[in-house]
Amino acid sequence: MNRLGASVGEGKTRFAVRSPLASEVWLCLFEGDDEQRHRMERDGPDWVLELRGDFTGAHYGYRAAGEWAPERGLWFDPAKLLVDPYAVGLDRRFVQDRRLAAFGVDTASFVPRAVVPAPVEPLPLALPHFVQGGLIYELNVRAFTRLHPEVPEPMRGTVAALAHPAVIAHLKKLHVTAVELMPIVAWIDERHLPPLGLVNAWGYNPVAMMALDPGLCPGGTAELQKAVTALHAEGIGVLLDLVFNHSGESDVQGGTISLRGLDNAAYAHAPDGSLINDTGCGNTLDFANPAVRRLALDAMRHFVESCGVDGFRFDLAPVLARGPGFDPAAPIFAEIAADPVLSTRIMIAEPWDVGPGGYQLGHFPKNWLEWNDRFRDDVRRFWKGEEGIGKLATRIAGSSDIFGPVPPGSSCRSINLLAAHDGFTLADTVSYANRHNEANGEQNRDGHGENFSWNNGVEGATDDPAINEARRADIKALLGTLFASTGTIMLTAGDEFGRTQQGNNNAYCQDNAIGWVDWANRDLELEDHTAALAAIRSAETSRYASLPADLRWLNAEGADMTVADWEAPGADRLGWTADGQGAVLDRGTRTAIIGRVPEGRA
Repeated sequence: MNRLGASVGEGKTRFAVRSPLASEVWLCLFEGDDEQRHRMERDGPDWVLELRGDFTGAHYGYRAAGEWAPERGLWFDPAKLLVDPYAVGLDRRFVQDRRLAAFGVDTASFVPRAVVPAPVEPLPLALPHFVQGGLIYELNVRAFTRLHPEVPEPMRGTVAALAHPAVIAHLKKLHVTAVELMPIVAWIDERHLPPLGLVNAWGYNPVAMMALDPGLCPGGTAELQKAVTALHAEGIGVLLDLVFNHSGESDVQGGTISLRGLDNAAYAHAPDGSLINDTGCGNTLDFANPAVRRLALDAMRHFVESCGVDGFRFDLAPVLARGPGFDPAAPIFAEIAADPVLSTRIMIAEPWDVGPGGYQLGHFPKNWLEWNDRFRDDVRRFWKGEEGIGKLATRIAGSSDIFGPVPPGSSCRSINLLAAHDGFTLADTVSYANRHNEANGEQNRDGHGENFSWNNGVEGATDDPAINEARRADIKALLGTLFASTGTIMLTAGDEFGRTQQGNNNAYCQDNAIGWVDWANRDLELEDHTAALAAIRSAETSRYASLPADLRWLNAEGADMTVADWEAPGADRLGWTADGQGAVLDRGTRTAIIGRVPEGRA
C-alpha cells in the first residue's frame, strides 16, 4: 500500500494525496508568502509527486481542480489551499473565516501549511502503561496548566507542562494510572463562536487528524513524545482523546479546508445526497469507506510509533461502526484487532452519538473499555435520594446488567465516572440544580438538561458554612462510591479539590476562568481526602478490576443481606466486604467509607 502524506528518503521527497475525482492536483510549496505550484501525477485514486532533495521542514499544501457542484458532493475549487489530511505538523493554528466557504476566493494567506516531517524510526513497541481497575485522570491540557503557579509561564497551556515535576507530583499523589488528554490535534472554532467573542477551548472540532495543535503543542511530535516519556518514567500512561466522528469542515455552509476539497466521499451522505449528521456537528465521517478507516488507523499508528502513547478514547465512538447503522461487527474493529501495533493498545469508547440507534453502551468489542454513564447517573441519583440500594449495588459491582458477567481472569470493561469534561463538575453537581450556560451565548439552551444534580438549598456559591459542609460531605460520599467500585475509574482534573465552572455544564467555549483549573483556591482538605481514597485503591488495584468471588453484601448489623433487606422501603445503607476489604455507603449520614471493614460490622 502506497504511503500518503509527505516523506523524505533516498535523496528525494515524496508527496501523495488521495483525490479520486479531481481532474488536476497541485503541490504548493511555500517560502514565506511565495508559492510555487507543481503539477502532480495521478496514481489510481491518489496523486503523487517526487522531488529531488531533502525538503524536511518545507511548508506545503494542495490545490485541486475539478467540477464544482456541491449539490452532488463535488467541491473542487483551485482557489482553496487544502491541508494534507496526513499532515503531522502545521505552521499555524486554524482560524475561522468566511472566505473558507466562498467559491473562488483564495485562502492561502491564512490556512495552515503542513510541514514536511523529518524521517524518524518508530519507537520500540512496549506494553501500554495501564492497569485495569486503576485511575484514569481526564484533563484539558490548556485549562489544567494555564494557572498552575509552579509551571513556568512560557510552558503553561502546553503539552510540555505535563512533564513538569509539580504536575507529575500531583498525579502521583492521586495514584493516577493514566492521563487522558482531551483533543490535542489541530482544530478550528465553530462558525458561531467568533462573532460571540468565544473560541473552542476543548478541541472537539478537528481538521487535521494527525497534526498536533501548534498552540497546545508548539514542539510537535517531539514535545508530545518527551511528555509521554516523562510520564512513563513515573509509571503513568498517556491516552489520547481522538475525534474521528466528524471534522471542522462542518455542514454545507462550512469551509473547504481539507477533505471536502480533495475527497468529499469521506463524509457520509444520505441517499438524497445530503450530509448525514449523526454527531450534531453537521457532518459525519463515513467509516464504511475504507479510505476513512485507513486514515484513522494510520493516525493512531502515528501517535503510537512516533510519540509512544498507550491508547485512545474515541469521541462519539458509534460513528466508527456506522455504515450507516451501528454494527458491532464493523470492519474497523477487526482491522484494529489485526494490526500488530494497535492491537496492543488500550481502546476506550464513548458509546453514544446522536444518530439513530446511537446509544450503544455495552456493545463494543469485549477487549474495549467503555464510558459508563449509567454509573454516573445512578450513583448521583442514589445520593440525591432518587434511587435505591439495588441499582447502586449493580453499578458498583461492575454493571453486569450492561457488560455481562466478567469471565475468570478477565477485567470489568466499565469505566466508572461521576463527572467528565461534558456536564457538571463534581462540585457543581451538588451546588446547582440547573445549568447556567448563559456565557455560551445560546440563551442557556445548550448542554445537558437533566444532570441529576442538587444544590443543598442554595443555587450556586454561598457563604453559608452549613451548606458548604453539606456539599463537601456529598462530594466525599460520591468520591468514596467511585473509588470503591468495580472496574476502571475516571476522575476529571480538579474534581479532586472542588473545581467549579460556575454552573456551566457545557464549557467547551470558555477559554477563561470558567474553564481553567483554579489551583490557587483549591480545597486542600478535599484533595487530601481524595488522595487517601486513591491510596487505598492503589494498594490493591487488581481487586477492583473484577468483582471478588468472596464478596458478601452486608446489612446494617453486619449480617448477609436478605431479600427483605434489599427490598426494604427507604433503605439507604449498603455495605460489602471481601477478605476484610470493602465499603459502607450511608445516605442517611452522607458518608462513604472504604478500606478495611471489621468483621460483623457494616
